[in-house]
Amino acid sequence: MDVFLWVIVPYICLAVFVVGHFWRYRYDKFGWTTRSSQLYEDRLLRWGSPLFHFGMLGVVGGHVIGLLIPRSWTDAIGIDDHLYHYIAVVGGLAAGILTVVGMVILIYRRRTIGPVFSATTVMDKVMYAFLALAIVFGMWNTIAGSIFTIGGEYNYREGVSVWYRQFLAFQPDPSLMAEAPPGFQLHAMTAFLLFAIWPFTRLVHVFSAPLGYVTRPYIVYRSRDTTQLGSHSPRRGWDRAGR
Repeated sequence: MDVFLWVIVPYICLAVFVVGHFWRYRYDKFGWTTRSSQLYEDRLLRWGSPLFHFGMLGVVGGHVIGLLIPRSWTDAIGIDDHLYHYIAVVGGLAAGILTVVGMVILIYRRRTIGPVFSATTVMDKVMYAFLALAIVFGMWNTIAGSIFTIGGEYNYREGVSVWYRQFLAFQPDPSLMAEAPPGFQLHAMTAFLLFAIWPFTRLVHVFSAPLGYVTRPYIVYRSRDTTQLGSHSPRRGWDRAGR
């Protein structure tokens, strides 16, 4: 069961994530969009969208640091465990609160504004459900693991983080995740399932960037050149037919 949960399922989700994006881009380029609903309502969107997106930037940055940077590296530059966990808790809670508040506003907007709700698809609802669960489990791990410590603090940098780096190197040890607290297991599994449905939702817009704007030619605007009109002087309105 440990091998199934922490080796087979994650790699299946990863394969669906990669192949699904290729398929979506190959056969549904016109659907590769955020499906923006700004035209229907923008007052709540002006608050919810920045809070959610800036919060997610902090969440993603925290995960990259916590999962990809080994403990030995931070020790080498003089950051001990106490300072590291203090930064992780403060930064993680701040980013998590921004994300949760932004998501609540966006979900409230999507549920209460008629045109926005009508434009909401089934996959949008599934995406919001998995995203909300992943955020809630992550917030719970931060609070319960670092503030309300029960039975000793779990150091995810010696368990989950090591497993994640092994997973990326295609050499995962399932026992590392099997020994993690249930909150970390639920957070990881929900995140992997979210990655599996990612290519089939509006989340594909994360991988879109307007890079073409950098190299595309300028749009040239020219004024009317009166020197090429001969004896015909320009005037406002339409010319008479046959002239």
